[in-house]
Amino acid sequence: MTAYIFEIIGTGMLILIGNGVVANLVLKGTKGADSGWVGISLAWGIAVFIGVFISADVSGAHLNPAVTIGLAAAGKFSWTLVPGYIIAQIFGAMVGNFLVWLTYKKQYDLTDDTDAVLATFSTAPAVRSYGWNVVTEAIGTFALVFGVFYIAGGALANEPISLGSLDALPVALLVMGIGFGLGGPTGYAINPARDLGPRIMHALLPLKNKGKSDWSYAWVPVVGPVIGALMAAGLFLLLN
Repeated sequence: MTAYIFEIIGTGMLILIGNGVVANLVLKGTKGADSGWVGISLAWGIAVFIGVFISADVSGAHLNPAVTIGLAAAGKFSWTLVPGYIIAQIFGAMVGNFLVWLTYKKQYDLTDDTDAVLATFSTAPAVRSYGWNVVTEAIGTFALVFGVFYIAGGALANEPISLGSLDALPVALLVMGIGFGLGGPTGYAINPARDLGPRIMHALLPLKNKGKSDWSYAWVPVVGPVIGALMAAGLFLLLN
């Protein structure tokens, strides 16, 4: 249970800082409206660093169902723990975005652009083409999970791969690089919990100008990252 709790806390911090900067950028009445894509990419990297640093020693700091599935597929994590980790990550993401809403409550009330409101919770493609959006998410997540394998240990061994505190910064830089290099087409969810948990909160919260939660797209940031994670695990096993 302690590992699950720290997955909740780590993922919650990830979303609080990551979607917090999106809220600061797109909502009316904030002081961060000029941070742009550079600010978003930098902040998500910092968010990953914080989440990993907090939870690494207890849970391994997956913070992402795609990472959990990828590690399990490579034989580096027990499949029996996968469902609990995924539930904890989704719940943590929900808690993190709830805190974003509390922080920016007055700004949400001022914002009448429903797309901007949704952007502070979940991702959306720049060009909606579901097949290609899945490809984009799969490639971005492949880069993340494959990089994690080598940052967190590389060679197959008896010990489970864990993102210890010293590895928090390289993982943060990896996510930052993905944001700069691959994030434009879909907003680089690369994490099913990062998109699904906040999207659920968008549907549940009493937002003044809510609009739709875009459930027709919600499967893309789930399926794409899982495919990418399995591809990374397969290549890792082939090379090792």
